[in-house]
Amino acid sequence: LAMAITAALGPGLPHAMLAIVLVAWAEFSRLMRGQVLAAKANDYVLAARALGAPAWRVLLRHVLPNAFPPVVVKGTLDIGNAIILTAALSFIGLGAIPPAPEWGAMIAAGQTKFEYWWVATFPGLAILSVVLGFNFLGDGLQDLLNPRLRDA
Repeated sequence: LAMAITAALGPGLPHAMLAIVLVAWAEFSRLMRGQVLAAKANDYVLAARALGAPAWRVLLRHVLPNAFPPVVVKGTLDIGNAIILTAALSFIGLGAIPPAPEWGAMIAAGQTKFEYWWVATFPGLAILSVVLGFNFLGDGLQDLLNPRLRDA
């Protein structure tokens, strides 16, 4: 879907970023909606409402702090997906325009130069290390923010 959106808008990094956002926002909105609905059903939210707390206070004090951590974890894990998707779009010529340094374009440039293996290898290793770093960050945040995993 991101490839079709970027192809319709034309090549360029802003168009690629817009396509990635349009593809990924639905997952985040579904996750946040589910977390808010689950947090609203908790007893402490019902108790705060019964005590007469205003809706904005219940939302800011009780619902959002309990609904937001899974969204943060998903966001850090999806940064890696966005990096790979951006590199893939640049690899096929729909991402950054060629004078701009972009890992996917560097891999595409090194694709035909087999005797110069490092032209494609080091951008690929950079993508691998950054995506792995963000995945480890997301995993660490999940361990930190999830009380069930924190106690184990």
